[in-house]
Amino acid sequence: MWGRLGAGGARLPDIIESGVDGLPVTIDRPDAARLPLHSRTPIEWGRAVLAEPLRLLTDHAFLEKKAATNAMELLTRWPNDWLDGWVEAMTAVARDEAAHLAQVTRILLARGGRLDRHHKNPYANGLRQLVRKGEPTELLDRLLVAALIEARSAERFGVLAAASDDLELAAFYRMLFTSELGHYRVFLRLARGFTDEAVLDARWQEMLDAEAGILAEQEPGPRIHSGLPREGAALR
Repeated sequence: MWGRLGAGGARLPDIIESGVDGLPVTIDRPDAARLPLHSRTPIEWGRAVLAEPLRLLTDHAFLEKKAATNAMELLTRWPNDWLDGWVEAMTAVARDEAAHLAQVTRILLARGGRLDRHHKNPYANGLRQLVRKGEPTELLDRLLVAALIEARSAERFGVLAAASDDLELAAFYRMLFTSELGHYRVFLRLARGFTDEAVLDARWQEMLDAEAGILAEQEPGPRIHSGLPREGAALR
């Protein structure tokens, strides 16, 4: 079962002050403890999904494609008349995600895999259902959903790096952990630029809790945001 963390975990100001103004330094061992997620992924999940590496890489490629597209869509959605740093942040995220897409497809194709034409992501779809319509709450929620996806992806890449015996994949996932950690902080920084701190913190905690529930409902399989293996290995 998922290891749930109470809403009394890291508050938003604590998270933001830990390096939001720039990407974190490269680390040798991914440390998911710095993430505010309300559930944790056991190493057994990583071992299970790595049993089908080509399907996992295919799913991963589509996630990078969607992340790049999302940043491009948000490029001109800055709040009010203008927000300093918005355009630069979105173009940087889009650039990074497009680079990740190129990397993961290169690995996939080199190993004999190929992309599918279509892809479904019920986890991300579930998160997008949390977005409230109408500004400014819609833009805030879109940023928080993006931050949630980046944070969970970072956590999952950390697990994959620890679980993989493949040196190329392990190094790739460690790099992605660092990058996605930086992206999640960027989205929170942008949200903080136009939202009252107390309002932002309360909404962030609500969405963190919802994200843990949505993830727990996912079916198992070789996907970055899949559920636990059927045997449901206990967390350590």
